[in-house]
Amino acid sequence: MNEQNSIQEIVFRYMSQFVFDEAELDESLIARHAQSLQVLADVTNSGVQIFDHCHKKIVFFSSNFGKTLGYDPASYEGQNYHFFEAKIHPDEKRQLALRGVSVLKLFGAFSKTEKLAHKAIYEYRMLNSENNYVRLVEQYQVLEVDARGQIWLMFSLVDISPNQEPDSGVKCQILNFNTGHFIPVEIEQKPQLELTRRELEILKLVKQGYLSKEISDKLAISVHTVNTHRYRFLEKLGANNSFEAVAFAAKYGLLD
Repeated sequence: MNEQNSIQEIVFRYMSQFVFDEAELDESLIARHAQSLQVLADVTNSGVQIFDHCHKKIVFFSSNFGKTLGYDPASYEGQNYHFFEAKIHPDEKRQLALRGVSVLKLFGAFSKTEKLAHKAIYEYRMLNSENNYVRLVEQYQVLEVDARGQIWLMFSLVDISPNQEPDSGVKCQILNFNTGHFIPVEIEQKPQLELTRRELEILKLVKQGYLSKEISDKLAISVHTVNTHRYRFLEKLGANNSFEAVAFAAKYGLLD
């Protein structure tokens, strides 16, 4: 993959596998969420956006989105996403995109309930209006899923990070805001076929149709631990979701 590929290209290439039935999507929800999120943006002075996974585009930017970085709305009107992507530190664009794909893969392994109970938290650098790079913290959360449980709408909340160490690099983790558990998200490596005993055990239960909570009860471990193992076997197998992981593992005899 070319190092110069944009974040959009890398993430959209992964997202192209998902197919939505647009007739099932209630488009009026976008306007309703946008109204509520604009209020949130006004109260918190945070930048807020909504991303539509079906149409692969940002469908809402809060009116104050660039204020945190000192940009006047007139400077990015009509080019919102491209304007801000161009301001991300060049050393961090690819890292950010690859972690974004890892996050989507992990969310894809979650049930609908689990998707709505987690958020992804990123830290990265962006150029402000004074031509200085500042670290931002951006939190992504699922707003709506479709009838099949695929993520349709997500929103993000952007603020200045309290961590302004210039060499910190891109950081990413997933938080279960019901339990307080974190899952660190790293850039996935090349697929490998060596799964741990526990990863295989959980993968076999996934094949049988068990959800994370059911696996947690059956194995007497926390849902957080189950999801961590699920993320790891997706990463090791280079799978986009649990169905692919099962198919890949079966192909190579890992489930025998």
